[in-house]
Amino acid sequence: MPEGHSVHRIARQFATNFVGRTATVSSPQGRFEVGAAELDGHEITSSEAIGKHLLLGFGGTAAAPERVLHVHLGIYGAWDFAGAISVDPTILAARAAVGAARMGQTGMRGTQPAAAGVDGEHEDSIASIGAPRLARLRAGEHETASEAATFPPDPVGQVRVRILTDSSVADLRGPTVCEVLDEAQVRALAERLGPDPEAPTESRKHAEERFVARAARSGQAIGQLLMDQTVVAGIGNVYRAELLFRARIDPHRPGSQLTSDELRGLWRDWVKLLRIGVETGQMLTIDGLRGAKREAALANRADRHWVYKREGMPCRRCGTAVALETMQGRKLYWCPGCQL
Repeated sequence: MPEGHSVHRIARQFATNFVGRTATVSSPQGRFEVGAAELDGHEITSSEAIGKHLLLGFGGTAAAPERVLHVHLGIYGAWDFAGAISVDPTILAARAAVGAARMGQTGMRGTQPAAAGVDGEHEDSIASIGAPRLARLRAGEHETASEAATFPPDPVGQVRVRILTDSSVADLRGPTVCEVLDEAQVRALAERLGPDPEAPTESRKHAEERFVARAARSGQAIGQLLMDQTVVAGIGNVYRAELLFRARIDPHRPGSQLTSDELRGLWRDWVKLLRIGVETGQMLTIDGLRGAKREAALANRADRHWVYKREGMPCRRCGTAVALETMQGRKLYWCPGCQL
């Protein structure tokens, strides 16, 4: 499932290339025809993310009160982009600073073909952000990736929503949630979700206080709480494992037994890692990598994490075999040597 950094990158992509433009909205698949009709012909006015939830505003005038397209990608959802697509300048600047230019991040305009690949390949793409293409194929999405000769390209496969402007197109496939909300419903969603350090809905200080308060009063294991989107929004399996390892915290300790300093440390590390993920397109969780090691980590998921998907392998710190267990139906990776 795409984690919070990917959804923030999608929000920035829409902000850079779609906000301020009038959109033709359709549902080639036919499953979102009513919702598409509500949004069709309106200007895209905003693009924001809270955790794993994307919120695209349409309308926003007295004649056309704002309606919001709410999308949660779930396990198989993804956005595919084509046409004149540019990268958010702040992302380009951050990537240039670390020398991390890779596929789809050169700032070139023009149709960007979505390529077939393996798990995680699309983290760093401006052509396809969300579930890797092979995951969608496993979910029944049959398609052939090819660069369109004309604009707009024909929809390929099961496209739930197509958002088309005069120069860019975004196709949504396989989401868990795709719905139109009004202002009150958006507020209710934001109140239900836990804090997100990159969301525009509250200050970082207030977000930190909310996280600490929610986690501290719970008797659930901290490994469960970090995956609870009402406690903190945007953390998934990768960040959960890596944050707890970096803090040397046993994932089984109840939130109520962690000190305030430990909880604040987790939150502030999440702020740091999320920012790195948004700027680089990668869940890069090992600090201090330089030169060839950093390039290897940006190119290969196996070189960018401390414990995630390293079960049975020696811990990079202490040599203890990395453990794998199931916690509330999700795989948990941790080091019994460093985290006990």
